Amino acid sequence: MATIHQLHPDNPQARTIAQIVDALRDGAIMLYPTDTVFAIGCDLMSKSAVESVRKLKQMSNDKPLTFLCSSLSNIAEYANVSNANYRTMKSLVPGPFTFILPATKLVPKLVLNPKRKTTGIRVPNHMVSQALIEALGNPVISTSANLKEDVLDSLELDYQGKGSKQRHVSTLSKIELFDYFYKLVDLIVDDGSELSYEVSTIIDLTDDLNPQILRQGLGEVPFL
Repeated sequence: MATIHQLHPDNPQARTIAQIVDALRDGAIMLYPTDTVFAIGCDLMSKSAVESVRKLKQMSNDKPLTFLCSSLSNIAEYANVSNANYRTMKSLVPGPFTFILPATKLVPKLVLNPKRKTTGIRVPNHMVSQALIEALGNPVISTSANLKEDVLDSLELDYQGKGSKQRHVSTLSKIELFDYFYKLVDLIVDDGSELSYEVSTIIDLTDDLNPQILRQGLGEVPFL
């Protein structure tokens, strides 16, 4: 059963942040808000926790995991950032952008794309996420807390589809999301924010002279 922690969205309580961070250091996994969707996360450096996140999301080891850093300089510790990429990223962080970059040796292999040795990194524009990262001292894994169709069916969520009654993730309420993950994660972090379905924009920067948008999400990139 998850422990639920309530935090102020603009001024997260230091004592509660410390309690969450202690649990993360012990290998806990959490459901928590970001500046895009609610995410499943853990301490990047906890192998057992990363394995638990993969198991929960039913992700194979060849699928990379995104993680959150506190700043552009923090990203440079975990990814090789060229001058060109620095200029591209500088105007976009913090914000709803995931950057695909060549990883440094600090990134655990369990998180990487095993063939390309790349990683996905974000700097969230979100006070609670930032407070957790800074207090932990490590990046935080961030994979969207989306539910598969069979799970949605089991929750009996209704919406009108073409010609038949179907179900869709956008009909999910925050209470239903929390209820579903309550028995699957160790912590639920609630800052009172509404449930969002807007994912981040993914930008591939592995070719620093030819950045490419792999997925258009919440963030707009006017110069690409």
